[in-house]
Amino acid sequence: MSKTEFIANVAEAGGLSNADAKRVVELVFGEIENGLKRARKDGKYTIGTFGTFTISRRSARKGRNPRTGEEIDIKESKSLRFRPSSALKDAAGC
Repeated sequence: MSKTEFIANVAEAGGLSNADAKRVVELVFGEIENGLKRARKDGKYTIGTFGTFTISRRSARKGRNPRTGEEIDIKESKSLRFRPSSALKDAAGC
């Protein structure tokens, strides 16, 4: 689903104009982004019955180039993970 389709669905479900729905969606996405910025300290941002976003850290390590077998250095990295709440899993039939 594209962002435009998502906004149209929110507008229809909420009885809003597309412009109002776009503002609501932008506010929600903005708050999730701000929450993740604040979560850098503990690495977790939970939204009640929706789920939990977690910042996962992977330390630097050695690896191998599969083509040459040469040993390489892999830099430290971060990734964002999402774990849905049980209520969201139930709604999705998982």
